[in-house]
Amino acid sequence: MPNSAKSFFWYELMTTDLDAAEAFYTAVVGWRAEPFDKAPGSPRYIVVNAGDRGVGGLMTLPEEAARMGVPTAWMGYFPTKDIDASVTALKGAGGVVHRPVDDIPGVGRFAVVADPQGAAFMFLEPNGPDQPPVPLNTPGHVGWHELYTSDWQKAFDFYSDQFGWVKDEPFDMGPMGIYQLFSVGGERAGGMMNKPEQIPVPVWLFYFNVDGIDEAAKRVTDHGGKVVMGPMEVPNGQWIVQCTDPQGAYFALLAPSR
Repeated sequence: MPNSAKSFFWYELMTTDLDAAEAFYTAVVGWRAEPFDKAPGSPRYIVVNAGDRGVGGLMTLPEEAARMGVPTAWMGYFPTKDIDASVTALKGAGGVVHRPVDDIPGVGRFAVVADPQGAAFMFLEPNGPDQPPVPLNTPGHVGWHELYTSDWQKAFDFYSDQFGWVKDEPFDMGPMGIYQLFSVGGERAGGMMNKPEQIPVPVWLFYFNVDGIDEAAKRVTDHGGKVVMGPMEVPNGQWIVQCTDPQGAYFALLAPSR
């Protein structure tokens, strides 16, 4: 088990229309967007900020990925101080490396990987010093992480061993099975479940914090996105919607009690 528990700390959208995605998410989530120049000649990258902290980025889906059929999607990064060791540990636990360790000029070293059931994520070994984590309840930040997988028990064991996650309360959803909550560093951070048939492959879904769910859902549809589920109240009294953006990327929104 790692010395300290880790969770996602950066979220990245690969999209087919960068300008449209920037306009959509700044309107829907309320982010402040700013360009980030990694190095001369690097692909355009837009940092999105929740308050005074960057929490994610937007970039154009690389041509090579598009040719391979990679869809527009949000992905999360785990931090690491030794990316080679993290990748080795992941492979030893049955994970898969989709893109070997490489450099992002001016940022650090990264790798694209997947857990043993196939849900993709990334590692990043940053060049700079550690930053304190952004509180999960920060407006615009990701307030909940949800894994749809083929075997949640095995998936939980993987994330527990690799990142120090701890089981929290399980919810019995009847025919849909168990929804297993998990905590990271003593804070409830998300849940996982066996995926329904309409979700074709294991995947992470990220919930962005907004002030009011009805207003946020209207912003989604007003700006060309779709609400595919909700608004729905969840057991802790919060409200959620699951959505797709105009380019087809799946995401969700989370708001306090009405």
